[in-house]
Amino acid sequence: MRRLAYILSLALAPLGAAQAEEAAEALGDIERGERLYRACVACHQVGEGAKHDTGPSLNDLFGRRAGSMEDFTYSKGLARANSDGMDWTFERLDVYIQNPKSLVSDTNMDFRGVKKAQDRHDILAYLRTFSASPQDIPESQPTALAYDVELTAETLALVGDPEYGAYLASECLTCHQPDGADDGIPGIAHWYEEDFVIAMHAYKQKLRPHPVMQMMAGHLSDEEIAALASYFAEIE
Repeated sequence: MRRLAYILSLALAPLGAAQAEEAAEALGDIERGERLYRACVACHQVGEGAKHDTGPSLNDLFGRRAGSMEDFTYSKGLARANSDGMDWTFERLDVYIQNPKSLVSDTNMDFRGVKKAQDRHDILAYLRTFSASPQDIPESQPTALAYDVELTAETLALVGDPEYGAYLASECLTCHQPDGADDGIPGIAHWYEEDFVIAMHAYKQKLRPHPVMQMMAGHLSDEEIAALASYFAEIE
């Protein structure tokens, strides 16, 4: 509890460079994160003189509105996340680098993710050192993230019934096109089933910010989500 209170106290005040480093150390191993980040730097520059590349610079990332840098052209998915009011908190960044499409369906970030929680937290600790004066960062204990606790291996391993999914899908198809077309609303046809399941649970846990989808996903059981994932993966 003392460690959590310490992290929260750091989140509530504007931080100087030294305090930013203290906050980062509470999240993970900065030096190890710097080594792991070498796999990311080809697309995302950080530090003094950092410029946009294939991806945007990640200076001042913590607390920043998604898709908000005016001199970078974002994917449709991140543009929508910006309109939905999604900010980059520790929790959302943790989910995003675990599997980018679980949080932003139409992201251009073609990356299957960092699966080990400690690796993610160390990378985020390193990135945290480049956000010296963030606004309103609701950081929480990495080991207590709801996403890590609630989405079990058993949930991901559920085999959905596509016929039951077809029965459930009528409400989804009032907005989403069955051919996968994107007409202002992202297509969900032919997704990988795991990506679909993770995305729906991200809505249930309010990590994805769309309030209508949060409400709809909140009414679905794990079995129903698996059935929908199976149906949309095979939809013709």
